[in-house]
Amino acid sequence: MRGGMQEWPLVTWRLLDHAARNHAERAIVGLAVEGGTHRTTWGAVAGRSRRLAAALAGLGVGRGDRVATLAWNTWRHVECLYGISGTGAVAHTVNPRLFDDQLTYIITDAADRVVLFDLSFVPLIERLAPRLPSVEHFVVLTDRTHMPTSTLDLLCYEDLVASGDADFAWVDLGEDEAAGLCYTSGTTGNPKGVLYSHRSTVLHALAATGVDVLALGARTRVLPVAPMFHVNAWSVPYAAAAAGSALVLNGPHFDAATLTRLIVDEGVDFAMAVPTVWLGVLQHLAATGGDLGGLNRVFIGGSAVPASMIEAFAGHGIAVSQLWGMTEMSPIGTIGAPTPEVAALPPDARLAMATKQGRAVFGVEMKIVGDDGGELPRDGVAFGRLLVRGPWIVDAYFEADAPATDADGWFDTGDVATIDARGYMGIVDRAKDVIKSGGEWISSIDLENTAVGCPGVREAAVIGVPHPKWDERPLLIVVAEPHVTRDDVIAHLVPRIARWWLPDDIVFVADLPHTATGKLLKTELRATYRDHLGG
Repeated sequence: MRGGMQEWPLVTWRLLDHAARNHAERAIVGLAVEGGTHRTTWGAVAGRSRRLAAALAGLGVGRGDRVATLAWNTWRHVECLYGISGTGAVAHTVNPRLFDDQLTYIITDAADRVVLFDLSFVPLIERLAPRLPSVEHFVVLTDRTHMPTSTLDLLCYEDLVASGDADFAWVDLGEDEAAGLCYTSGTTGNPKGVLYSHRSTVLHALAATGVDVLALGARTRVLPVAPMFHVNAWSVPYAAAAAGSALVLNGPHFDAATLTRLIVDEGVDFAMAVPTVWLGVLQHLAATGGDLGGLNRVFIGGSAVPASMIEAFAGHGIAVSQLWGMTEMSPIGTIGAPTPEVAALPPDARLAMATKQGRAVFGVEMKIVGDDGGELPRDGVAFGRLLVRGPWIVDAYFEADAPATDADGWFDTGDVATIDARGYMGIVDRAKDVIKSGGEWISSIDLENTAVGCPGVREAAVIGVPHPKWDERPLLIVVAEPHVTRDDVIAHLVPRIARWWLPDDIVFVADLPHTATGKLLKTELRATYRDHLGG
């Protein structure tokens, strides 16, 4: 048979070139670390990314080398993602909220040759530098005017970019070569690196633009509050380039007042963040009587979203969709966009569906399995371990000796979930967090989300603690307004959960421990409260 299609490697810099050619004037607006608001465009960012690639090559950075970033969501960080991979190197986004030992391990394990970092992290870098033997250059993401004095020999990012060749040719790469590297949060041992190929990154970005996924287009003004060091801000810097969307970036600012003002002033219509960020925004709106301007869509990921939060946003005319995924999944796996059948359901049933994590996007296969490894029915009732596979899902961890998947390519997410006949997946719990009481299972996530719906409760965590009779019983730990009592919380829970799910005790605390990615640190809670019930 004669005929065929052209070969066109799927490499990340093609996304940027597309944005520069077809959406050159589209805005990229961000809050600068130095203060004030910086305004640029996709066209300008593309030119500067090319200069950065040339400058990195001049420093000796070559194909396959790892270059780290410790940075907030800014236009410079976007340039780094493209400039690093455009010179053939690997953009390693590092979470600056990790502990020093974790940061040292991650940067050393990756053998990063260059670290580019924001002014916020100068003290951190000065502290870590003696423990980072692989790093040859430290680059501050600022201009000459704001360069700090330091005991280190620091390079200035703007000087570096200015020195680069504007006509630098992107390195001709194969699509299966590495573009990015991100490490897991490492709550149960050392973090593990996930290496993203150019192909997986581009495919993920293209899928993310879909109408039933992020629904990005040239008229979208998107604010990814999720940091770029959280799996590339959930792919937005890549997907927005593909779609020609305007980017609004919050820089180092996560407080509710600043985010609200940014959303209103910059005409943001779509924003993405973890639940704790949106909880703060909703509390700010309630306290000030303010609004969110033209914002009409909010996507929430990182942890389960309580029905009370979905209802609160609906009161502001804003639709909420859940997004679920993992570092190992680039990260998007499912989106809670409603199908026509779900949209036609009565309000209560529709709300119940909205609390699920949603349907798999094209490119992700899912199934749930029992203890024997057999696949369980997609009936919305049976629950088991959630397995996934697809072209942007990890096959093996960075420098690992063994695959991360089974013989058929399935990756075990560590989540326990249900899948219904329409394909909607609902996380029941993390496998390590589900509570087994008297031979029956209790979902800590469902109990937490119900508790958060109690007026005055700001945040809740549920852990299983040893019990002399029932093996484990749930303990509810809450952050609440001063007027909230134990009886208030119990009265809220009783009509909404099974009686045997009621926590054996409720502990009120000033705050809850979180991982560097904003998730509840239940290992610490379990250690603290292990003997609370005398088990």
